[in-house]
Amino acid sequence: MPFNDFFQRLLGLTGKAPTCSQLSRSGKYAADYAVWVEAQEYLQWTGPLFKAYHYQKASLPAPQRVQLIQQENLRGAVFFYDPSIGADNFSFLFDLLKDRVLQCGYTLHSCDKLEVRHERYTEQVEKHLLTPPASDIPGTSVCNQLYGNVLIDYIKVNKHPGYIRFVANSYNDAYFSTPLPFEELLEKVLQPWEQWHNRNSHQSKK
Repeated sequence: MPFNDFFQRLLGLTGKAPTCSQLSRSGKYAADYAVWVEAQEYLQWTGPLFKAYHYQKASLPAPQRVQLIQQENLRGAVFFYDPSIGADNFSFLFDLLKDRVLQCGYTLHSCDKLEVRHERYTEQVEKHLLTPPASDIPGTSVCNQLYGNVLIDYIKVNKHPGYIRFVANSYNDAYFSTPLPFEELLEKVLQPWEQWHNRNSHQSKK
């Protein structure tokens, strides 16, 4: 399926006229997110989500609900919300994925917020679109697309958390490099090897 068609279905744009605005965060949200990252609260979910992805890939039962996206030139994962995570933590995870992709050398192309009114419910979509740097592979005229364009979107229904979709869309063209494996990107973003720092010992050194 062409990415534009997928993107329209993903956002529910077929036959609908959504309202669109730039996604922005309040000062309080940004401060709370910074504390959350500093405290490494995300470690409660990043490792388990990485494990759940590979369990799902191996057709094994996993504690976290994850759906694989494996289409031509499109690879990704859908992480479903669970009440045990909490709405604030889920939103922070959405932004953490974006920040971790930026650390891989990507550029944030856009941050948008859409609202799509369906007949019986309203869908809210927050999305980050990230692109690889516009540069060639050294010594060639081939554009280095890394993992492809990365789209991260957070879907809510009637403002209730639904799921986060994390996908890489690559180009199958002689002018672009062969895309790097999505699993490699997922590992860099979720960093399953990361360990919880002992905050008590850290504070004692201050």
